[in-house]
Amino acid sequence: MSCPKKQRVDDGDGAQRAHIRQLPPACGPFQWSAAFDAKAPEVKRAWEQDGYILVKGLLQQDELQRLETAVTSDGGIEAHAYGRDDGMGRRTRMALWNHPGRDVTGMVARVQKVAATMSALLGGEVYHYHTKLMMKDARTGGAHLWHQDFGYWSNNGCLYPDMATCFIPLDKMDRGNAGLQVLRGSHKMGLVQHVQTGTQAEADPQRLAWAREAKLEHVHLEMDPGDGLFFHCLTLHTSAQNHSDRRRWCFLVAFNRADNDPLKDHHHPGYVPLQVVPDDAIRDPKTPLVDDAGKDFMDPKDDESVKKYEKHGFH
Repeated sequence: MSCPKKQRVDDGDGAQRAHIRQLPPACGPFQWSAAFDAKAPEVKRAWEQDGYILVKGLLQQDELQRLETAVTSDGGIEAHAYGRDDGMGRRTRMALWNHPGRDVTGMVARVQKVAATMSALLGGEVYHYHTKLMMKDARTGGAHLWHQDFGYWSNNGCLYPDMATCFIPLDKMDRGNAGLQVLRGSHKMGLVQHVQTGTQAEADPQRLAWAREAKLEHVHLEMDPGDGLFFHCLTLHTSAQNHSDRRRWCFLVAFNRADNDPLKDHHHPGYVPLQVVPDDAIRDPKTPLVDDAGKDFMDPKDDESVKKYEKHGFH
């Protein structure tokens, strides 16, 4: 197959410059079923080309109902929420924990359709790095600046960008309620320098400008509750403030490859073998709705606990 032709453009002062490669059209979303194969060539092609794959219906309605109950019930995940200012007048609530545990929220990270899919995408055994519940409430939810997750995680002693996140909304997500935005193919840019902007690390604005000049596609993702977005740790992403009357809550389960064990102790765990469970574990009535044992939450009532995560941008 021949290489794509380069296009030459005038930069305004008469100089001729060649645009770098043009990405092929985006790969369409995949549909979850028991037959879904994360090792299929078309899945691998989407992952390598776009820096993410979208799997529709990853969690079914009964699983979502159990998850919602586990989050909002007395003593549930919401009880561990901390309000994070975005530096622009809005606040996003979040809960963060380092180990999956054995309850419903832990099973989201451990079921085959999440953990095994991530293992296939990253090309080896993975372990649970941490999980966050991000709560952008109606008319109050804060913004997240353009960044790569590895812009934070590379400072944690993680040498290689063999890391990724599974993003699962609990609510319908679109532009109206501050849905996730990505620059498709930006994972191929490598690690971008990040600059501190208030409490957040922001990708270098010049590199962002060049990415747009190179016509990397700015994608506003639209997702239904239970859809799963698996995205690479080098994929640039952002989200705006939520000015709508609709909340936008989502789970973000971060994974690291087992052979990328961090080279220093920090606020997230090193390699701990992940006990992968069958796909019906979330809906299994034997799985407790809430069990905090061993999950290692960020404690919103403990200033030292919050500061430990805050100085790393809660990543």
